[in-house]
Amino acid sequence: MGDRKKAHAGDFCDDLGRAVDVVKAVPPIFIGISSCLLGERVRYDGGHKQDRFITDILAPFVRFVPVCPEVDVGMGVPREAVRLVGTPEAPHMVGRKTGTDWSKQMDTYTRRQARELASRNLSGYIFKKGSPSCGLERVKVYVESGMPGAPGVGLFAGAVMRQMPYLPVEDEGRLNDAGLRENFIERVFAYHRLQVLFSSRYTRRAVVDFHTAHKFQILSHSPKHYGQLGQLVAAVARYAPTDFRDRYTAQFMAALSIKATARKNVNVLQHILGFLKNDLATADKAYVLQVIADYHRGLVPLIAPITLLRHFVQRFDVRYIADQTYLSPHPKELMLRNHV
Repeated sequence: MGDRKKAHAGDFCDDLGRAVDVVKAVPPIFIGISSCLLGERVRYDGGHKQDRFITDILAPFVRFVPVCPEVDVGMGVPREAVRLVGTPEAPHMVGRKTGTDWSKQMDTYTRRQARELASRNLSGYIFKKGSPSCGLERVKVYVESGMPGAPGVGLFAGAVMRQMPYLPVEDEGRLNDAGLRENFIERVFAYHRLQVLFSSRYTRRAVVDFHTAHKFQILSHSPKHYGQLGQLVAAVARYAPTDFRDRYTAQFMAALSIKATARKNVNVLQHILGFLKNDLATADKAYVLQVIADYHRGLVPLIAPITLLRHFVQRFDVRYIADQTYLSPHPKELMLRNHV
């Protein structure tokens, strides 16, 4: 083990106490969400679209900010169904039967509400798939003939994304895909940590520590972005605080939006294993390599090699790796890496 410090019971208790204090100090994670996904009966037909992953699994770890634009502008429940008509660039929201045009009210509302939500420091947003107000993509936009034309974006969803361009967003339909679900939640928790970093006057040391802790998480998505972010961090003193914040946020979130492939994960896992090479017995190292290979072949989920490496990192007290967010990017209770 060399000169590496061994963990003792007293040290562990001290670390646990500090960890509890940190958890208490961290502000809660707020996620905007279409109200119907929480089970609220705000749909045009008086129904809802409750999503069990959202309400039963994710809810204990975040605070939802529910919004239903169509109710908020006064359409009522139940109400006439609406649709988008015109072009994807400048659609109108009109009633399907009466042709009542709600565009002006919706435009005024979406601008005001998007600004209000930005002041709430949201860390993510989950929209209702296909909704003319909340649809994130591929929303039907009808031409004058009554036939669907090129797809567009819901009026409210578009306003939110323009107001908060770095905000992790997704619709509940895409959350049924295990890979997309894990990536979205990973981005939400990472964005929240970034918000905490920049929530007050930050120091160069705090920036370096943040970037260091996220090294392997970024590398699992985009080695290219990791290099660019490293150059940015090295030059942090050259930028005004708000300029650096915006530059780092843009590149950091762009990196995490790139899919973390099995090949990139394997590269990161092997890199982490390298920090254990002087501690692991030959048989243990061979076993870890076999589990990594099984993951690469799709025989076991990502959680298998992650759990194994985390065990040895804790056992040998490899602090640099223990601090890496890659090993625990989100609460284990969400079991997101059990399915990717």
